Amino acid sequence: MLSSPILKKLVIRESKIVHKSPVVHSLARFVTEEAVALMFKIKLEDIYVVECWRYIVYVHAKGVSKFVSYADFPPIVGVQPPTSAEIVKWRRRWRKHPDPAHKSQAPNWWVDFFTYEYWQALSNARLSNWSELLGLMKFAFNEETLQELQQSYCHDLLVVNG
Repeated sequence: MLSSPILKKLVIRESKIVHKSPVVHSLARFVTEEAVALMFKIKLEDIYVVECWRYIVYVHAKGVSKFVSYADFPPIVGVQPPTSAEIVKWRRRWRKHPDPAHKSQAPNWWVDFFTYEYWQALSNARLSNWSELLGLMKFAFNEETLQELQQSYCHDLLVVNG
C-alpha cells in the first residue's frame, strides 16, 4: 500500500517497469508502479519487477507473482489520453466483475489511485491535468465516488496554493 509522505516532494527512483516485447501494447503507457502498489496493496519498495509483454503484464513483488491485464491499469496524465477503443477495453474488463454493482464501474482501488495522484501533484497545472482526466473518466465512477474525488481535488488545490 502506498504511504503518504509528510511533505510533498519530487522523488526520482529507478523504474522497475521492463518492456519485454518488441510490440508495445497501446495501454502500456498507463502501467505505473504506483498503480501496481495500490492494486496489490503493497509498498513501492516491495515491487521487484513489472514486465510488460505483448498482451499481458507480469508483476513480481514481495508475496506477489501475478499476470494482470493492461485493462486493469487506470489512465494517467503526461501521456496520450485514452481513446474510445481503450475505454471499451476497460468497460469490457469491468463487465467480468462478479459483483453486479461493479460491472459498469472501475475497481475500487482506482479511487485511491486518483486521490493519491491528486495529493502528489506539485503544481496547479498538474492538478488541473488530473482533474481534466477525471472529467474524461467520469463514466467509470458512481456519483458518490465522483463527489469524493472532487472534494479531494478541491482540498489538494488549497494545499498546492498554500
